[in-house]
Amino acid sequence: MILTQCAVCAAELGLSLGKKCGRCSTRYCGPECQKQHWEGGGHDKICKLIKKAGGAEAYNANKKYTAAVAVAATACAEDTKGQTCYICTQALHWKTKEGLVRGCSCRGTAGFAHVSCLAEEAKILYDEAEENNLDNKVLNERFGRWHTCSLCEQNYHGVVECALGWACWKTYVGRPETDWARKFAMTLLANGLSAVDHHEDSLHVQEAELSMRRRLGASEGDLLVVQGNLAGTYNQLGRHEEALSIKRDVYFGCLRLNGEEHEATIIEALNYAMTLASLQRFEEARSLLRKTIPVVRRSRGENSENTLRMRGLYATAVYLDEGATLDDLREAVTTLEETERTARRVLGGAHPLTTLTEGHLGLAREALRTRESTGDVESLREAVEAMTPPGDA
Repeated sequence: MILTQCAVCAAELGLSLGKKCGRCSTRYCGPECQKQHWEGGGHDKICKLIKKAGGAEAYNANKKYTAAVAVAATACAEDTKGQTCYICTQALHWKTKEGLVRGCSCRGTAGFAHVSCLAEEAKILYDEAEENNLDNKVLNERFGRWHTCSLCEQNYHGVVECALGWACWKTYVGRPETDWARKFAMTLLANGLSAVDHHEDSLHVQEAELSMRRRLGASEGDLLVVQGNLAGTYNQLGRHEEALSIKRDVYFGCLRLNGEEHEATIIEALNYAMTLASLQRFEEARSLLRKTIPVVRRSRGENSENTLRMRGLYATAVYLDEGATLDDLREAVTTLEETERTARRVLGGAHPLTTLTEGHLGLAREALRTRESTGDVESLREAVEAMTPPGDA
């Protein structure tokens, strides 16, 4: 997580409170904790190292990044065995000696890379756009390389998304708070932490980001995006009622500002529906999705990830509803079968959405069999409580 707590007592300091070490900027709630850390906490031995690394925030980001890369390489070791990086053409990174990863939708022998190579490539492309004063559209496209594979054009996920989140934050943390890349690096870091279920850490980053953007006078649209991400993390932590209130406001805010076909509106409609489903307000979720699925199909196509998420979530809200008829359950199974096939073809069998949809398909089929034989699906509810509906964006 980013550093918004006292290094000794963990008191919450936000982004501006407390006292900093004059040399390395390590943060404390006051002089007593600072003195304790220097005299008995070992800070006297690492203060110069922290300063050399660029300060406390950069030092922390470097440590977290290194750990995240090691986790990602270990998790991908079986998949990457015998392969080489498509960027540097080596199996082991020449400098860091890190192993390969692949956390996108590439298949066969495509997409293997080192996190360091992916990060360096993203940095070079974005730096080039900045140096040449290219327009915002190009800057956004170049920055997208931090989270989207250039080969399959799908988002990274899981441990690779987390490692790239730390890589991005490590790269831009030294810039001023007002810098665009630094602000969006916080967003990518929070998303990466959520991707590996570190939701408390992600919440910590998102709260700090929202506080910073408010203090800097961010636009309503930017604030809505951050609030939407924050509510998604509330959902992951089981704080569904808190999430619902925010999600409702964010969705209608995006709809008013951007219109129904804007990417932000589509994502927030999906997240709002997911929150409704989490609270078992299935009819409300289906009503919203019936309005938005035609929009996303028309504007993004049948194969887009958000189309697949919406269709999967709609079918999930159907089969979990106690009031679903036999025809409803059959429709849910058919929809999940179509969604799973498309997700497997477009995203690959290892993608989280594919595996999640496959799980819900099995439960929907069981619900249909149970209803046909006994008319009761209550026994399935415990099986799905631990599962995330396919709408989580």
